[in-house]
Amino acid sequence: MTVTTAPPAPAPAKPKSSAKDKAPDPIAELAAAHDLTLSGARPTLPRYIAQLWGRRHFVTAYATARMHAQYSEASLGQVWHLMTPLLNAAVYYFIFGIVMHASHGVPNYLPFLLTGVFVWDFIGSCINAATRSVQSNLGLVRALHFPRASLPLSTVVQLFQQLLVTMGALIILLLIFGQTPTPSWLLAFPTLFLMASFCAGCAMIMARIGAKSPDVSQLMPFVLRTWMYASGVMWSIDQMLRTDHLPHWVSTALKLNPAAVFIDLMRFALIDTYTASQLPPHVWLIALGWALVVGVGGFVFFWKAEEEYGRG
Repeated sequence: MTVTTAPPAPAPAKPKSSAKDKAPDPIAELAAAHDLTLSGARPTLPRYIAQLWGRRHFVTAYATARMHAQYSEASLGQVWHLMTPLLNAAVYYFIFGIVMHASHGVPNYLPFLLTGVFVWDFIGSCINAATRSVQSNLGLVRALHFPRASLPLSTVVQLFQQLLVTMGALIILLLIFGQTPTPSWLLAFPTLFLMASFCAGCAMIMARIGAKSPDVSQLMPFVLRTWMYASGVMWSIDQMLRTDHLPHWVSTALKLNPAAVFIDLMRFALIDTYTASQLPPHVWLIALGWALVVGVGGFVFFWKAEEEYGRG
């Protein structure tokens, strides 16, 4: 006779512990009681803007100090802020104006070229310098707590200060080459504002990318050189589109190129023979769109990675 035994009853399952059942963290409670937050945590966007506004004097002072220190060891000192775009213009005039005959069919080619070089020098320098703005200041980023957007923005402020100096020299050169002041010269001010907003957004985009991938800074000179050639700095996009039968998408890309748009607006403002017929349709709306989309979008893009800068 066989005796069968029932299998042992399974042990009662332990109830799953929920977040409510966990004992409260005394450290977290203490931090909350004294309004303490996690160090390096990303603040909300409005709070971040307020913090950045509170550091506005630091941004300006840091930019001014860097501008004065840039050529402090050179014999000519700050004169190089003006000499650099002038020497670039001289080289481009020889190669494109004389050797390649890009000046043919372009009235007042020297004012045309000088304006393009001075404007592009600001745009290209902002993007190139901002790419390294976070990575080259890691000691400052890791030692102090401040809105990291201060670094790329201080780069733009520094170069904008230089641009204002060079624009004064550009005005003198334009007068020497026969340009006469007209009410359209006042259009240079909104052009400068829209261009600076666009460059600030580009600077923050490239600052975040450069902080994550430092090798990008080695690639940027080649990208910027290609962009410069496509922006009509040394040649007239309007004249080329009239004579060459380019695909529609190429013509559209050249007309909507933000650097070309800002260069065209500055030429329209300052050069007598550069008329509205040479501008793309709705050019002011295009410039405003680039300034808003890239300026605001670049700021948000940079802010989203605020807690990652200086880590790793």
